[in-house]
Amino acid sequence: MTDLVSELTARAKALPPEERARLAAELLATLDRSDDTVEAAWDAELRRRIGEVENGAVQLVSADEAFAQVRNALRR
Repeated sequence: MTDLVSELTARAKALPPEERARLAAELLATLDRSDDTVEAAWDAELRRRIGEVENGAVQLVSADEAFAQVRNALRR
């Protein structure tokens, strides 16, 4: 770590928990480089999946059933 990063880290650790959380959130927000293309792709995927449920192409199962299926698959 650079001296500046080390100093900032030490000072940040001395902050109360609420202020550390706020600082962490603000720093993480600077790393969020949302790509509009990715967002659009996820939106399209969600619309496709909702359409499959609505038109009966796929059938929903309960969380309990889904977990049971996963457990069974892992036992094999």
